[in-house]
Amino acid sequence: MRMARYVQWQDAGMWLGYFEEFPDYPTQGESLGELEENLRDLYRDLTSGEIPGIRRVAELAVG
Repeated sequence: MRMARYVQWQDAGMWLGYFEEFPDYPTQGESLGELEENLRDLYRDLTSGEIPGIRRVAELAVG
């Protein structure tokens, strides 16, 4: 099973979150479980190659 790190928080009764690798693509849920389900769906969409122009965070060794 592959793992993907995400940031999550609760605001005004909703759970919000985004993947560290894809910070421009947040999602939400009414519960933590629903947020995680929505994140799984979102990850499949973001990594499928079907959506053009996906922005993602990367690292570069410069020294």
